[in-house]
Amino acid sequence: MRPLFPAIRMSSTLILLQVALLSPMALAFTNPAVVPRRRHHIRSTMKVASSFPSSPPTVPPFRSHPYDNLQQQASLWGGNGHFGYTAVLIVPTGIGASIGGYAGDALPVAHGIASVVDTLITHPNVMNAASLYSPRPNILYTEGFALDEFCAGMWGLRPFLPQQGSHKIGLILDAGMEEDMRLRHVQVADGARAALGVDVGAVVVTEEPMEVGLGLMPGGGSWGKVGKPGTLLRAARRLVEEGGCTALAVVARFPEEEEEEEALQAYREGHGVDCVGGAEAVISHLVTRELRVPCAHAPGLPPLEVDAGISPKACGEELGYTFLPCVLANLNRAPLLVVPPPSPATSASSSLWEASTGGGKEGGRGGPRGDGRTLWREDVSAVIAPASAIGGPAVLSLLGGGRETGQATLLIAVEENETLMKTTPEELLPRQMEAGRVVRVKTYLEAMGLLAAHRAGLNPAALTATVPRVRVL
Repeated sequence: MRPLFPAIRMSSTLILLQVALLSPMALAFTNPAVVPRRRHHIRSTMKVASSFPSSPPTVPPFRSHPYDNLQQQASLWGGNGHFGYTAVLIVPTGIGASIGGYAGDALPVAHGIASVVDTLITHPNVMNAASLYSPRPNILYTEGFALDEFCAGMWGLRPFLPQQGSHKIGLILDAGMEEDMRLRHVQVADGARAALGVDVGAVVVTEEPMEVGLGLMPGGGSWGKVGKPGTLLRAARRLVEEGGCTALAVVARFPEEEEEEEALQAYREGHGVDCVGGAEAVISHLVTRELRVPCAHAPGLPPLEVDAGISPKACGEELGYTFLPCVLANLNRAPLLVVPPPSPATSASSSLWEASTGGGKEGGRGGPRGDGRTLWREDVSAVIAPASAIGGPAVLSLLGGGRETGQATLLIAVEENETLMKTTPEELLPRQMEAGRVVRVKTYLEAMGLLAAHRAGLNPAALTATVPRVRVL
């Protein structure tokens, strides 16, 4: 039998090593001599601390955070909320927007935003990409004048539900077109009927050329005019009243002016202004204002020479003979315009009003709020626009009212989308900025995250590394 002494010696060595590695506080339990010194140290520390004068704790100063205390959702203050969290996306045309100033290059932005909201309202300049198109059920394609009226609280928007069919579209072609160009556009209508199932009900050629004019303003933005608006409106009324059409697509022959070649080339290369944007807006605004039906325009222009230097943002307009395909695809299920009739006289708009509001006996100027079928401006929780171009009627109307009017829209101003305009929130909306109704973001990606948090009822500031303290009034 082996002796146990070697094991005892080894155990003693391990114990001594462990004791040597202990902290001074632990040594107090193994060496009584340490305890008095430790207690003396504690008493000395307490004596020194008691010598300082006592004072109440101070609250750190409040520091504002750009995402803190933002305006709540519109559904908390007014509207019917039937269509959930509703946002408006605006990119004005003809002002050289770096995103949305070309051929449908803001369409990915629209789809991204539509994926984080329940309903997105936007306009043709965002959605049209000539031969390319990508409608989405929760994106409401709304002509610019109609959008301004909606944001002003004058008109309502009634989306098509999946079981409610679509528009019967009428097509207006400018008599100033060459025969080949006119035939190409008729073939687009036939192709949309055959391949997309779009109901293009009838085509009308204007009695005389519309005589569209183009130009650039001193600041660089585009403008336009229609020399003979009467011929356009007569064709439009014929399609609505005789053809039974509920939405209109217009193709006007646009001029080709040699002095604009430099501007056109800059646009094709992705750093210029859309020279036709101003005139397109004039045409669709006129038809929508007078007939109160959804309308969109496609310019009639001959194909350009192939150029390897074309920017991807402008390529949508280089692919075919016409810009009409996207207009027909998007108008197919554009929302109906719910407009109070100007008088009891029967008209197309009056009939629509009767059908949509039950005779207009409720709701005053705008029809019955909260009917569950129609969107009104009180339903808009957020509007997204370029930070340098927030001076348009739609944004100013949405931001003009306060909670007491049932209006609670948040403006998200995107800095990355630079334009030729210089209308900023600081200059036009200082009161709304102080009230937490305006927030600046760098990119549309950041805007999407902000919208997702706003829709979820989260304080966006809580998603950052610098969560602010609560404000003490």
